[in-house]
Amino acid sequence: MKFSAVLLTSAVLASTALAGSSTPLGITYSPYNADGTCKSTSEVASDVAQLTDYPMIRLYGVDCSQVENVLQAKASGQKLFLGIYYVDDISGGVETISSAIETYGSWDDVYTVSIGNELVNGNEATVEQVGEYISTGRSALTSAGYTGPVVSVETFTAVLNNPGLCEYSDYMAVNAHAYFDYNTAAEDAGPWLMNQIERVWGACNGAKKVTITESGWPSEGQTYGKAVPSKSNQEAAISSILDTCGDDTILFTAFNDYWKADGAWGVEKYFGILSS
Repeated sequence: MKFSAVLLTSAVLASTALAGSSTPLGITYSPYNADGTCKSTSEVASDVAQLTDYPMIRLYGVDCSQVENVLQAKASGQKLFLGIYYVDDISGGVETISSAIETYGSWDDVYTVSIGNELVNGNEATVEQVGEYISTGRSALTSAGYTGPVVSVETFTAVLNNPGLCEYSDYMAVNAHAYFDYNTAAEDAGPWLMNQIERVWGACNGAKKVTITESGWPSEGQTYGKAVPSKSNQEAAISSILDTCGDDTILFTAFNDYWKADGAWGVEKYFGILSS
């Protein structure tokens, strides 16, 4: 079942490429079993072997030895978008990343490092605190030998409501999902997403590049206005995104996240693109 899903997704990528669209910037991946425990090194390797169509893999944290496991398993040309999820131990996160890089790769493997994910959106930090976290992370990463972009990922709505966020990240890294817009159908996900990119760019006065660090569509869950979860609609949404702004989008997500709570409209577990 999983193999057929991989073939189907590859076909979607190929068909949109033939239509003149791009492949995605990358895809997100989380190394957890359904019960929330860590996947083994071999299980991660098996998962990552299915992601060779994606130029980049986004990770959210440093737990479960995920940085070292994915570094060992990824294709030689693939980049990693790394994350330090817990901002109460930024230095520890940088140390974990640096150790993995020294042992299994190089800083050339790293596209970006994010300090935190949706902190302002989740009322876990103020704009100013996010700025401090980024500064702390950037300083530690520079000392470790990393000279690439440092960001803090937010939702697009958080940036629109708090344009002060534009000051701190090296570029704007935002999550945006068309499903959660009541008036957007799957086939319109791409134009909807491009509109959010333009809105964030405008909120930052055109001073920062905007990259979508999460966007996808659920295959199961409740209908929300025009947004209907199904596998066929997931494929339609992905095709629309690739046609419109694939170069600037990290798709969400590689596999269903059965370890998550159901969340609003019962969709949180079911964004896996390669899951049947």
